[in-house]
Amino acid sequence: MTTTLSGRTEAGPATPTTGGWTGRSRRSGWLVYLVLIFFALLYIYPFLIQIATSFKTDADATAHPLSLVPQNWTLDAFRALAQVDFPRWFANSVFVTVCVTVGRVFFDSLAGYALARLHFRGRAAVTGAIVAILAVPGVVLLIPKYLVLVRLGLYDNYGGMIIPLLADAAGVFIMRQFFIGIPAEIEEAARVDGASIFRTFWSVVLPMARPALITLTILSFQGSWNELPHFIVAAQSPGLNTLTKGTAVLVSGQLGSGAQFPLKMAAAMLMTIPVALVFFAFQRHFVRGATAGAIKG
Repeated sequence: MTTTLSGRTEAGPATPTTGGWTGRSRRSGWLVYLVLIFFALLYIYPFLIQIATSFKTDADATAHPLSLVPQNWTLDAFRALAQVDFPRWFANSVFVTVCVTVGRVFFDSLAGYALARLHFRGRAAVTGAIVAILAVPGVVLLIPKYLVLVRLGLYDNYGGMIIPLLADAAGVFIMRQFFIGIPAEIEEAARVDGASIFRTFWSVVLPMARPALITLTILSFQGSWNELPHFIVAAQSPGLNTLTKGTAVLVSGQLGSGAQFPLKMAAAMLMTIPVALVFFAFQRHFVRGATAGAIKG
C-alpha cells in the first residue's frame, strides 16, 4: 500500500511475507500427520499380530508372539477350526444376526416414528425412559433376562437368542431424532390423499430416512454379530453357540490343552471379516447418516 503526500510517494507499513507462514504451516501439517500415523499404527498393530499369528505354528506363536512374520507359514489353524464345529457357529451367527438386524430396523423405526409424530398420553415419559435406559449398563440386566427367558420357556433356543434383541433404546432414539427433522407437511399431504398412518410411515416417511436406516442397519449388524453376554445367559447347548461364544470357549481353553494361539487368532480373524466388509461397503452412507442425524438432533 502506498500513499502520496505533497507529491512524494511513501511506502506504507511493512507486511509480513507469506513464505514464513507457509513454511510453518507445512511443518505443523507434517507433524500432525506423523502423530496421526503413529496412533493409527498403534491401533492397527494388534490386528496385524492377529493375522500373522493365524498363520503360525503353535510353537512359533508361543516363542515369538509379537512377530509379524511367521517363521513357517501354515494353514493348520484354519483346518483345525472345522474340527471344533466352527461352520455351525458361523451359521448360527449369520441366522441370528440377520433376524436381529431386520427386526431392529423395523421395530426401532416404528417406535421412533410413534414417539416423533403420534401424540398420546405418556409420550414424554416413554421418551425419557428410553434415554434413561441408554445409561444402564447391559451387564446389570443379564440376570433379569435369564429369569424372564426361563419363565417364558425361551431359554436355550433360537427364540430366546433373537427376541430380546429385536429392539434397542439406541436405535429407537436415533430414528426418533431423524423423524423429528422431517417436515410434517409432507405427511399431512399424504393423509389428505387418504393414506393411513402406517401407509404414510411406510411409503412416505421411511424412504426419506434412508441415511438413518443405513446407520441403524450397520449398528444392528455389528452389535448382534459381536454380542456375547446375552448369548451366554440365553442358551447353553453347544449346538446353539455363535462365533463369539464359540471363540470364547476356545480362548478359555476348554477344547484342548496348550496355548493354541493360532487357533484362537484364526477364529477371531474370520469372525471380524463380515463386520469389516459391511462397514467398509456402507462407510460413506454411515458417516452421512450419522452426520445428518446429529444435525437434525
